[in-house]
Amino acid sequence: MAKIGIRNAKIVNEGKIVDGDVLIAGDRIERIGSFSEKTDADYEFNGDYLLPGIIDDQVHFRQPGMEWKADIASESRAALAGGVTSFMEMPNTKPPAITQELLQKKYDIAANTSFVNYSFYMGVSNDNLEEVLKTDSTRVCGLKIFMGSSTGNMLVDDMDQLEKVFSQSGMLIATHCENESTVVKNTEFFKSIYGNEIPFALHPDIRSREACYLSSSQAVELARKHGTRLHILHITTADELLLFDSDIPLRDKKITSEVCVHHLSFNSDDYERLGGLIKCNPAIKRKRDQQKLLEGLVSGALDVIATDHAPHTWEEKDNPYTLCPSGLPLIQHTLVGAVELVLEGKLNVKGDVSALAFLVDKMCHSVAECFNVKDRGYIREGYKADLVQLTTKESWKVEKENILYKCGWSPFENKIFNSKVIKTFVNGKLCFENGTFHSPLFGERLLFNN
Repeated sequence: MAKIGIRNAKIVNEGKIVDGDVLIAGDRIERIGSFSEKTDADYEFNGDYLLPGIIDDQVHFRQPGMEWKADIASESRAALAGGVTSFMEMPNTKPPAITQELLQKKYDIAANTSFVNYSFYMGVSNDNLEEVLKTDSTRVCGLKIFMGSSTGNMLVDDMDQLEKVFSQSGMLIATHCENESTVVKNTEFFKSIYGNEIPFALHPDIRSREACYLSSSQAVELARKHGTRLHILHITTADELLLFDSDIPLRDKKITSEVCVHHLSFNSDDYERLGGLIKCNPAIKRKRDQQKLLEGLVSGALDVIATDHAPHTWEEKDNPYTLCPSGLPLIQHTLVGAVELVLEGKLNVKGDVSALAFLVDKMCHSVAECFNVKDRGYIREGYKADLVQLTTKESWKVEKENILYKCGWSPFENKIFNSKVIKTFVNGKLCFENGTFHSPLFGERLLFNN
């Protein structure tokens, strides 16, 4: 069994940052602390940070059916370079993953092409309850319900179906929450004024605060009625924070929430500069909402940070409002983007937990807890060795030449980040190092303690 040593790292884990070494044996962490065993390879960290691999609970990798935008190989490769070692991918592909057969086909693709660990949500439609109830909760991350339309035609608006899924499934249900009738009404109003040339700055008025709250509150009401394990994705408004408990431990919550790195990094002032490049559903909202999201993260109302990585080509994005698709690529830059919030002092963490350790909790530990991910998300002896070397000693600029998304662009282009991913280990193997990818692929299917 191959052994790898990591020396002189600042280990960021479980609320602390401690100096230490880590011994990897095979695909797992064998020891945390000093060791004398002979290793097959030793890596000197020189005081750089050692983090658990990031687990992203919401991505759109577009395969099958939209491979001109992205595919599992290209986007998982970008994830690896960004320190993301596990992803959970959404069902709104072509065809959508709304049968067990179609879901398995996505797992088969990933088994042969994914650079990192993977899971795929089972999609819910208005008429696939029988297929939904066949889903194995130990091998599938959860069910996805679009309670508001987005990219793809997967809107679930049949209340009878919603009641049945919430009451019968027993699995974690992840929801996209925007009230459809409100969005349609707002869209038609602004189209009557502007036609197709609606200013992008009006996107948060179309995908409005009201639309988000109406749908999120409906999901919470359903979950409370049926005792459902509910996880509401990409919260964007100050209003929605009131729906979530902030004063109880995550392990005791049945209703949890996610915030995305772009909703923490951008606000409506940025539409003037970036236009359709930051058009996404739900919309990036006002500066006040951005600030309240940061505060909600610290208070515990928001439980995890993700990306909602959703690439489109530059040509698709370079269109008037009504023809410009929603979504942006983020997974390569999610960790450094979140760390930048720390370095800029925007996360005012309470108590004696460092802001970086807090961030690792929200991007690693809490995701593992929310989804009951088996043996990942922490730096613990016996856990899978998904690990990341992060340095804050080096700054770098996002440029076309170093963007790895298949679509070839990023909303962070020309941004200077003051942290950098140096190495990424997946299942005990060094898979990325200083811009170089090592083969073969070592990503595995995620398993869950359900």
